[in-house]
Amino acid sequence: MYYFIGIKGSGMASLATILFDLGYEVAGSDIDKYIFIEEDLRKRGIPIYSFDKNNIKDGYDVIIGNAFDESNEEVKAALDNPQVKTHTYYDFLGNLMDQYISIGIAGTHGKTTTTGMAYHLFKDFDKTSVLIGDGTGHAVEDSKYFIAETCEYQDHFLHYYPTYAIINNIEMDHVDYFHSMEQYEKSFEQYANQVKDTVIIWGDDPHLPHLHYQKRVLKFGIGEKNDVIAKNIINNDHGLSFDVYIHQELFGHFALPFYGMHMLYDSLAVITLGYLENMSAEYIQERLSTFDGVKRRYTVKTVGNNVYVDDYAHHPTAIRYVIEATRSRYPHKKIVAIFQPDRFSRGLRFAKEFAEAMDLADYPFFVHFPENAKKEPDIDIDIYDIAKYNPRAKVIHEDEAAVQELGQYENVVYLFMSSKDIYKLEDQVIAYKESQ
Repeated sequence: MYYFIGIKGSGMASLATILFDLGYEVAGSDIDKYIFIEEDLRKRGIPIYSFDKNNIKDGYDVIIGNAFDESNEEVKAALDNPQVKTHTYYDFLGNLMDQYISIGIAGTHGKTTTTGMAYHLFKDFDKTSVLIGDGTGHAVEDSKYFIAETCEYQDHFLHYYPTYAIINNIEMDHVDYFHSMEQYEKSFEQYANQVKDTVIIWGDDPHLPHLHYQKRVLKFGIGEKNDVIAKNIINNDHGLSFDVYIHQELFGHFALPFYGMHMLYDSLAVITLGYLENMSAEYIQERLSTFDGVKRRYTVKTVGNNVYVDDYAHHPTAIRYVIEATRSRYPHKKIVAIFQPDRFSRGLRFAKEFAEAMDLADYPFFVHFPENAKKEPDIDIDIYDIAKYNPRAKVIHEDEAAVQELGQYENVVYLFMSSKDIYKLEDQVIAYKESQ
């Protein structure tokens, strides 16, 4: 029995479903509050219990989620029981990846989408298993490939030694752990040099090309110094169209139903992966043209003449990407942007940047920090400390008054952005407008 403490965590749920798909008995525990990530667990019939030290039984392999320590009664029970094997999430995943041709997807922005896109490309090429940071995990026996989202938070990705790695970009983040850009860069540099074969990096990034690499590097982008270059780019409401040159030779033409330059870069990274595994340009085009995204990354609902988008964006650059992509995709609609920050440290560090990014919307709204936002030492901030840098922005609660205020708009795109459960407010706005 594999037992997961914190099974509703995004990576933990993915890993649990992978082990289940491989034929193992799996169960776990977590808080009782509903989290959308648990859906795939429940579809497989994986039991989810409330925390109770009596859940831990002799002979279990217990995988401990990153957010839990001995203050949790189950963690303490597992560590105190000599008949129980314990593993951290990242050590277990690292050992699992070593059994395959593994592909690690890293970077500040775009990891989840790129992981999903890579899986979509590979899954019919040869047997492939995947772990995505949106709670998605799929596995098939005798897989050749294993694709995993590898997050830099608290240097967790330094437990992985993938065959290939993509690093989409790096920009200061997780400021509760990383205290300088130099420290952040060093971690990515170490991760890159743990790769067994090739590192694929965004060559136009202000930081990545200057790191010291000891492994083979392929750079993608639009600058002429890159190894994989997109040219003749069209980025409009019909999607993306571009030619790809690899080592100065035309590899192929791509027309994809994606919007925004960030999706161009994600696509280039995955095209480079396919090239390394000897896929043809025609095959890559055919596969990527049917990729329809991942959970909570630009998830679109159209109701009447309004469009509702749920996105995980929780960094100023990600918010900017989402708004810019929306302008490309829906050029004739106004944008109502609703953002709820997640971490107090991130809100404090990027207050002005959040305000500036939200200013790209026609109607910007900031939602108060969630009640369960983790308190951080020596940080005292509320939503008004961010909103004050954007005079046009309004501050709202997650309540009926906010639903009515948001519900006044017509023929618009609503962007609900947060790593928290902002999608609940989206559902309330849709219900309110349908009742009018």
